[in-house]
Amino acid sequence: MLLRRPLVPRSRFGDAVIVLFLLAQAADGVMTYVGVTTLGVHIEANPVLASLMVMFGQGTAVAGAKLVAVGFGISLHLVGVHRILAILTGIYFVGAILPWAGLLLFV
Repeated sequence: MLLRRPLVPRSRFGDAVIVLFLLAQAADGVMTYVGVTTLGVHIEANPVLASLMVMFGQGTAVAGAKLVAVGFGISLHLVGVHRILAILTGIYFVGAILPWAGLLLFV
């Protein structure tokens, strides 16, 4: 039986970062879906995602975007660039989750 070695050694920091990244993606996906179904597609700040919502529907577009983001995040984790993934997670939190949370709290 052929056993494959991981690309990089295991890291608790890396494991924590990928979990936080996945949670951030899930939270953003849910908040984006709730936001655009409640307030309309025009509220979405990402013009590419807004266009995809118009073309394919809100749920399909959000799910597709989140699957792509998760795929890239897992790829970064597997090659061991955990600091970059941590920075991206922080940017996502500040640039996507906090704005949606602030907006949805006052709806």
